[in-house]
Amino acid sequence: MRRFVQALLILCCCAGFAACTLPRGAALTTEIMKQQTAEKPGFQVVAVTQTSLAGVNRWPRAVATAGRGWIRGERGPDSQIIRSNDRVTVTIWDNEPNSLLAPTGAKSITIPDMVVSPSGTIFLPYVADVVIRGQTPDQARETLQGALAGIAPSAQVQISVQPGQGNAVDVVSGVARPGTYPLPDRNSTILSVLAQAGGIAADMRNPLVRLIRDDKTYEISAQRLLAEASLNTTLRGRDKILVEEDRRYFTALGATGSEKIVPFDRESITALEAVSMSGGLSDARANPKGVLILREYTASQLRKDASGPQLERVVFTFDLTRADGLFAAKGFQVSHRDTVLATESPVVAAGTILGLIGSAFSLANVASSVSD
Repeated sequence: MRRFVQALLILCCCAGFAACTLPRGAALTTEIMKQQTAEKPGFQVVAVTQTSLAGVNRWPRAVATAGRGWIRGERGPDSQIIRSNDRVTVTIWDNEPNSLLAPTGAKSITIPDMVVSPSGTIFLPYVADVVIRGQTPDQARETLQGALAGIAPSAQVQISVQPGQGNAVDVVSGVARPGTYPLPDRNSTILSVLAQAGGIAADMRNPLVRLIRDDKTYEISAQRLLAEASLNTTLRGRDKILVEEDRRYFTALGATGSEKIVPFDRESITALEAVSMSGGLSDARANPKGVLILREYTASQLRKDASGPQLERVVFTFDLTRADGLFAAKGFQVSHRDTVLATESPVVAAGTILGLIGSAFSLANVASSVSD
């Protein structure tokens, strides 16, 4: 009777194992990779090693951000250029006793706050319109003085310019004092304007600086902009500056310390850093030979050679039990919307099965002793 009960219990346990899958917190590497051997695989598998690392990091960015690189700083002239919508104040000095310009008994006349027209001109009495757009204040002074020579040969001119929209930039967001800031010369830099606007907000996570010029948007991390003097770009009139928190993220799944969406807290994150930011690999569950990064590309980014992906979905694999794999993970750049997946060790599942079998035998022994 005892042997019958034992056999019956063991048979029930085996049937249970065959009928269902043991619950796990993450997939096994073999479960994910089995499709790569299919006749038409749904994804490409790339083993990342130190040999393949440099080529993989040169692949197209899976998800492009709004920016298109950055403009390096170049020193410009210290003088200003007059543009349409600037406001000009002209003072004319004339010693002639019967001057057409100065009032009786006065030696000068001031014509304040004249707006440079869309055609680039200002109006002078007895002279009509004079083009000064595109000139420095000194050049404009000589132009105006020359225009007056026919009616006031001894006249001298002074000019002051208040920059308009064409000689100003808009600081839109991410600073203490957003607004429009005039450019005093052609050597004004982005850092000087950001400083005038109160600086970048201190509570931003990995702030990004965006510069909109004409129909293009340029982007750089604030950390890099502050660190490299050559990147302190010179501004132009009508530029727009935005400072925004980095919106990039990756997803951590599987046998890591936590399963969550992880925002980028720096300009670049490596695969090894991403694992650490996810809470590391679970000592009891994770398979260090099966750390995967899942990435999707667009059809236009596919390549037939090794210069890019061959399929739209790519699985990058890392073996963190070997020095080569560790150094490769340390250099591999994680992209926006990547999924970092730590697969579960097959030893965990085997241990669970053995534990259940042991429990089944214990239960059989109890049943046998009861039957006796």
